Amino acid sequence: MINRRQILAGTAGIVAGAALSGRLGMGQAFAQTAAPTFTPEAGASLRLLRWVPFVPAEEEAFLANTKKFTDATGVQVRVDKESWEDVRPKAAVAANVGSGPDMVMSWFDDPQQYPDKLVDVTDLGTSIGAAGGGWYPGLESYARRGDSFIALPLCAIGNAVVYRDSHMKAAGFQEFPKDTAGFLELCKAMKAKGTPAGFPHGKAVGDGNNYAHWLLWSHGGRMVDENGTVTINSPETLESVKYAMELYKTFIPGTESWQDVNNNRAFLAGQVSLTANGVSVYYAALKDPALKEIADDMRSVNLPIGPVGQSVELHQASTISIFKHTKFPEAAKAYLQFLYQPDNMSAWIQGASAYCCQPLKAYESNPVWTAKPIHAAYAKASASLRPNGYAGPLGAASAGVMADYVLVDMYAEAVTGQSSPEDAIKNAERRANRYYRV
Repeated sequence: MINRRQILAGTAGIVAGAALSGRLGMGQAFAQTAAPTFTPEAGASLRLLRWVPFVPAEEEAFLANTKKFTDATGVQVRVDKESWEDVRPKAAVAANVGSGPDMVMSWFDDPQQYPDKLVDVTDLGTSIGAAGGGWYPGLESYARRGDSFIALPLCAIGNAVVYRDSHMKAAGFQEFPKDTAGFLELCKAMKAKGTPAGFPHGKAVGDGNNYAHWLLWSHGGRMVDENGTVTINSPETLESVKYAMELYKTFIPGTESWQDVNNNRAFLAGQVSLTANGVSVYYAALKDPALKEIADDMRSVNLPIGPVGQSVELHQASTISIFKHTKFPEAAKAYLQFLYQPDNMSAWIQGASAYCCQPLKAYESNPVWTAKPIHAAYAKASASLRPNGYAGPLGAASAGVMADYVLVDMYAEAVTGQSSPEDAIKNAERRANRYYRV
């Protein structure tokens, strides 16, 4: 049983050894490491801002862990949910005005926009990372500012192609193409059969950014170089835009206005037979008896490899941080430490049913990843993700460019004919330079 003494003693679960790791089905034991001690302030209560879940069981597991923390410490934790698009502006307002939620589950490099407004959690980041086999580098980069942790890596929400297997085969393909050239031919063939594809060109925090960054990186393009100099205006980017324009011709109308819920809905409504999404779309179909045919026919696969010759994907990344304006920083740290206890983190990952990929390497062998074949494409999201600021340093500039949808808009302008490919790229270059101070 978890009790208050365990919380105040530095959460004994964090230093669990081989016996615990074996019970959780993990191949790597949690290292013995010194855990800091946090004593919640008298009368403490907390408020967390988080994104709306797409997998109900993920939220149920998260709230169950939160309740366990309250039962053990007496600290009430209020969890407020906002749509994916609304978390970013609400968190920014709270940071800048100095009031509102005590903590936030935010997206990508959002914490880099207001690092001075966040509590330093290096003590947590260091001890939890050491105990859990280390953080995945891509996720860790979102949470660090120099040598300090300004947030804790929480998860990568894997993005993979989901498609109707029977529709792919009816279009003349027995296997899913592994490269972008073959992928385009598949989409053309599926459209000809009346079972088209659809990817978001709208301001979708997750799916729109995932798709746009894959388009860019798979062709060898990048927003900036290692020094933070804007390099979006390149032959590689131009090729990616031209490729996007050809793919767009195979889509159903209206994808330029899609947000994060639209591709799910279109797929489940039978309007598209191929898109990219988290595993949530599978579980939405599974729970509805009327969608059993779709669930049984659904398959997942990682996004095709482009001319760059390697798999390069963004994936939705989330961190959790504490605002400096909180009146109860010790309670907030104790809460975060509790969430990362091995049994609690493992229960959350399993509850998410492959929707949330673990932030720590010790959970790679969590049984959720082999529970169903459709989970396999999502299993390596944390290991394979590339930060959106690639290839430059993360910071206010990279966060601003993403928050302003510079890359997403570049493709949308070109595929819809608002701008020529060259002008769309120049516009993105101009907008990016405003953030990178050129």
